[in-house]
Amino acid sequence: MIYADFNGSAPLCNDVSKYLVKRLQDGPYANPNSIHSLGKKIMFGMEKCRRSLAKTLGCETNQIIFNSGSSEGITQIFNSLLQENPSKEKNIIITSGIEHSAVVQCCEKYQATGYNILTIKTRENGVVDLGHLEELLRENGKRTALLTVMAANNENGIIQPFQEIGKLAQKNNIPYFSDTTQYIGKTQFNFSESNLDYAVLSSHKIGALIGSGLIIAKDPSKLVPLVLGGGQEKGLRGGTQNYIGIETVAVAMDSFEQNKDKLKQVNDLRVKFEKNIRAKFPELVIIGDDSPRLASTTMISYPGIHGQAVQIELESQDVFVTTSSACSDNKPETSRVLKAMGIGDEVGRGVIRISLCLGTTPAIYEKIEVALENAYNKLIKIKSF
Repeated sequence: MIYADFNGSAPLCNDVSKYLVKRLQDGPYANPNSIHSLGKKIMFGMEKCRRSLAKTLGCETNQIIFNSGSSEGITQIFNSLLQENPSKEKNIIITSGIEHSAVVQCCEKYQATGYNILTIKTRENGVVDLGHLEELLRENGKRTALLTVMAANNENGIIQPFQEIGKLAQKNNIPYFSDTTQYIGKTQFNFSESNLDYAVLSSHKIGALIGSGLIIAKDPSKLVPLVLGGGQEKGLRGGTQNYIGIETVAVAMDSFEQNKDKLKQVNDLRVKFEKNIRAKFPELVIIGDDSPRLASTTMISYPGIHGQAVQIELESQDVFVTTSSACSDNKPETSRVLKAMGIGDEVGRGVIRISLCLGTTPAIYEKIEVALENAYNKLIKIKSF
């Protein structure tokens, strides 16, 4: 079996699996906020994880707030920076048309309370138009309460110029949040060099146990708690911390740090795979072909053949891919991300996403290539639309 849906959810990385076997056998288990020795031991371990993550992510330990993952983090960031009823002086949110549904729904929530949503144009290559953003800021910068553009797209792996966007945000004194869920753990990231005010991480995207995550906040004092409770995380996130989940996040990020030298090899394998499959099927479209992308992500389409049909054919050969993101994989239509790029239905309905990891080998890509060739040769004879 070949699992090629790491952007959807990554299996436990080997280091995490090994860690858990020993951790679950040996314990200890307790509430990390208890004052007895077991509680203190777990709290010490959790703070050790915070220090390890701060070093890996290029931030200060007090800038990390543990939570359940990116969706919670995104909601808390919006909730902290935006009021239910905006003032006339600050009533604009600037975003892009390629954001994850968690960001989209937060924007819609606050739009319903009176905020105006301005959308940056996306160029055909999948990268937001910085010129258009500069224009929006010239006209609306003083009234903008939040700027939010993701770092790397979950569907196609296209990397956005978030550092340049951050500079524009700083110049206009606007808080900038970038959804880094697909970026962190798939390529190198340093918060202190990112020009971001807020970033997020989800454990299941990096090979840790599902259900944990964190916010990185340049100034944590500007956050307000979304979950109320016993004052955990310095009062910024109530509820007993998922300490074992947090431990696995630290192990997974440490594993990435130890293996990041493999990024070039994985990127080279992806480029070779794309070249080979397009040589066999010249009609193929590779989304974001001329744009910076995550080393491990390919979104590909054969115009006129439904992506779901390709997905089914690949699964029959024990290769598991998706047609877009897990949040919209069951919708047989062109995603709003691809529409924002100006991609029509003939290509958009035909996409599949292949997303792998740093452990990818030439043999894995070779097997995917053969399976995809078999699928296309079969489906070309019965084009869907």
